[in-house]
Parts: sequence; C-alpha cells; structure tokens
Amino acid sequence: MPGLTAAPASALRVTPVDDVARWDRFVRDSDGGTLCHLAGWREVMADVLGHQTLLWAAEDAEGEWRGVLPLVRVRSRLTGHFLVSMPFLNDGGPLGDEKARALLAAHAHAEARRCGAGVLEMRVRAPLAFPADTAPPRKVVRYLPLPATEEELWETGFRAKLRSQIRRPMKEGMEFRCGDGEADAFYAVFARNMRDLGTPVLPRAWFAAMARRFPGHVLFAAVYRGDVPVAGACCLLFGGEMEITWASSLREHNAASPNMLLYWGVMREAIARGMRVFSFGRCTPGGSTHRFKEQWGGTDATLPWIAWSPGGEAGTPSPDGRGYRLAVRAWQRLPLAVANRLGPALSRHFP
Repeated sequence: MPGLTAAPASALRVTPVDDVARWDRFVRDSDGGTLCHLAGWREVMADVLGHQTLLWAAEDAEGEWRGVLPLVRVRSRLTGHFLVSMPFLNDGGPLGDEKARALLAAHAHAEARRCGAGVLEMRVRAPLAFPADTAPPRKVVRYLPLPATEEELWETGFRAKLRSQIRRPMKEGMEFRCGDGEADAFYAVFARNMRDLGTPVLPRAWFAAMARRFPGHVLFAAVYRGDVPVAGACCLLFGGEMEITWASSLREHNAASPNMLLYWGVMREAIARGMRVFSFGRCTPGGSTHRFKEQWGGTDATLPWIAWSPGGEAGTPSPDGRGYRLAVRAWQRLPLAVANRLGPALSRHFP
C-alpha cells in the first residue's frame, strides 16, 4: 500500500510527508543532499509540468527520520507511466543511512509494481541496495575541484592550450554576463539549440519557477557577441557545488568558441560564491560532450542510477532514443517559432 511500508528487520517504516520545512532541514543536513532533493520541486513539477511529487520519509519507532525520498510520477499518453527521482534533473534518490535508503528504494519498487509504472529511475550518486535487477549504468559525471581563487585555477589548473581557447572568444570581442537578468538570453539560445538538436525544449516557465522557488541557488549566464547572446547556461548551486545543468551555444558562432568563455565565466562565478566543486553534469561516456568536458581537467564518476523496468527498458525515454529518430529529424526542420510553441508542451513527456 503506498505511503506505509513496514520493515520488520529494521523497525523503520515509510510515511508520506507534509512538513516541508523539516524535509528541507533533513536534506541540507544529509550527506549527498542536493538541490534536487528539496521539497520546493513539488510545486515546480506540479505548477509547470502537471506532475505529482511523492515525499516519503523512513522513520523509526521514536518518530525520528532516518531517510527521505522525493519521487515524481510522470503520466503520459505519449511515452508511458514513470516514477523518477528526479525527472529533468541530474540528482535524486533516497537520502539517509543505509537501512533507510534501502527501505525507501524497496518502497519505491513496490509502488512501481503496484501502479504499473513502466520505469522506476532513481538518479543516485552513491550505490544503492535494490530488491531487483536493474539496467547497467549509462552515464558519467565530471567533477572539477575549485581552488580558492580564479587566478590559481587559471595559472595552475588549466593547460596552455585551454587558456588559449578561452582567450579566443575574448579576442573576438565576446562578453560574459551572469545574473537573474540573463534568464531570457539563456533561454533564447537554449531553445534554438534544442530545436537544432531535434529535442522539445523545457518551458520558459520551468526556469522562472526554479529561480522563484530557490533564490540564490540558480544562476543564469550568457555570452554576447555585440548585443546578441550566442551561448547561455543555467547552473544550480548547493552545498559548495555548482553544476552547469543546461548549456548551449549557437552553431554559427562555434568557430569563435563562445562556450569556452561561458564555462570559464561560470567557473569564476562559482569561485567568487565560495563553491568548492564544479560539476559538468551528466553525459554519455566517450561522446563529444564528454570529450569537451575532459579538456577542463577533473575526474569522472560513474553514476550508479537505479533503473528498473518490468519490460526491460534501460531507463526513461529520451528523444535521442532509436524510436524517435524520424521525429528528431522532423523536429529539426521546424521553424523556430513553431518548435518553441510546441516544445514546452511535449517536453513534459520526456523525464
């Protein structure tokens, strides 16, 4: 039964949560807690995309919480029924001690079987005990430790070739800017790049809702050529780490490498804000995106995401999947205005 799972061996039980203040305190105090675990996503998911978020806690006999799990139910007539922690983001899954995490994972598995979900996916950073076979890991993340000053990163963290690549857009007169005022510039570049990739773009309202719900934790940035934004990023900041979660540049400006200035700019901002780690976000090992990230230094970590499916699916659907290739090619040919009108409504189906 959803909302109440007994655990005889551990004397823990899973219970639904309404106390979001207590929830957020637990997340902030937990090892592995990320911005993606905060309760505010419940409103963002519901208000912008119409998805339900379940908040569960594993509590002991004294009512003390030992773990928490946010889980979003994505129902789609187009792609199916999924339980994901957390969709459209790179982190999620159970937090807490080992027993609590295992109990919450088992509870999510039971709920997925009960409700007939096609895929249960938990985007964890640390290995997680799970009561069934799961798909092998598909993604890696790259982390770069940040020094105390940007000068130290520039002089000792980067190779000469990399510094030269960063200088190239500067010599072209490009300018980096960041702050809440760059949200529109970021989205203009992001939406166009997503159309070029053949992928429906997330709604502009998604990013606006994030900025409202998590003030101080969301950074928008853009690189300009004259008055025209040619690269843009949206970063998430939490617990001493900045993740560049969404980043794009316009293809006709690639020869001037605006994305190099974009990444350098947000790294400088991360150091200025006291961040200790820069995360390049998830990617597929060996792909072009991965090779771009490798040149900045740092190290890879395999993401041990839990992906369980009764039908043997490897994970949640993606427009990059084989079944969508024709649709991707058709989408790439759409006028930008049409793609931007249709994309936000479709993107909610691809968690």
